[in-house]
Amino acid sequence: MPNPAGDRQEEQLVLFRLADEYYGLDIGCVREIIVWQPVTRVPRTPPFIEGVINLRGQIIPVIDLRRRFGLPETERDRSSRIVVVDIASVVTGLVVDAVSEVIRLPTSAIEPPSEVLAVDAAFIRGIARTDQRLIILLNAERILDHAEQEALAAGAAAATEAAAAATGHGGGDGDERGTS
Repeated sequence: MPNPAGDRQEEQLVLFRLADEYYGLDIGCVREIIVWQPVTRVPRTPPFIEGVINLRGQIIPVIDLRRRFGLPETERDRSSRIVVVDIASVVTGLVVDAVSEVIRLPTSAIEPPSEVLAVDAAFIRGIARTDQRLIILLNAERILDHAEQEALAAGAAAATEAAAAATGHGGGDGDERGTS
């Protein structure tokens, strides 16, 4: 039966693990997936902000999804990944335990989050059922609330300016540069 709203009949999702559960993001919001790399910590950021990384010359903030969702922390290992997404026009990395696969899923397999989940889980856009598992579908734009998105954007701009000043590409006065 055709969908009168013209919506997709199926979705393509990037699946990842976080604390032994499966989560999915629409593939359209995922820019790339990179291996875990150490981050530079930024003082006075919220606890779930891991820090920033330099991704091919672009300074991007990195969010620890375990901390953001209040899940127990764990050590990074060889399967840890950073999923690079666009949140409110800010390229952002999301630290996950592992990326498992990309799947196609019929929209009929997706249910909206129940009223119980909706209390403090605006970032969950639905739960998908497959033969093997349940998948929590995330809305990347809602992982952070509006004030957090603004703070993230401001922090990313400040980190970019600081990096430009440190490399001599900015016009900052009194910057402290190491010698090579």
